[in-house]
Amino acid sequence: MNKTVDRYASLVFLAIGAVFMYKSSQLAAQSSIDTSVGPNVFPFGLGFVLVLLSFRLLYETFQYKGESKKKTAALDYKRFGIILAATILYVLLLEVLGYVICTFIFLLIGFQTMERGKWFRSVLISFFFSFGLYYLYVEVLEGTLPGLPSWMGI
Repeated sequence: MNKTVDRYASLVFLAIGAVFMYKSSQLAAQSSIDTSVGPNVFPFGLGFVLVLLSFRLLYETFQYKGESKKKTAALDYKRFGIILAATILYVLLLEVLGYVICTFIFLLIGFQTMERGKWFRSVLISFFFSFGLYYLYVEVLEGTLPGLPSWMGI
């Protein structure tokens, strides 16, 4: 970790988070469709989380003992390429396959890219996360997400 880079990054992310929070407060509080979750909730929440994490990183930069001359790790372009391709496919196929299936596949690819093996754990976490988040957002918060594809007949 580089103290100077981390400190500047935390300040940049703090500013971005503050802008997200400010701009999201200017969005209409109620959406045009009949839901209790407006378009301002998600960007405000992301901005808030980004601000909190930025403060944490800034605090940690003052706790560094000293700059150590460690070997820098080699960049893993293969993993980066796999995750980037999975993210692009996720965005392109979200409407076609629906949120649950796309998220499940994306998480499974991500988990297997980061840590090969442990298929059962990867499938279990991907399954419960995708279905759990869908249920939480659609049923509890009454938001809308693309469900299962219509061609499945469910």
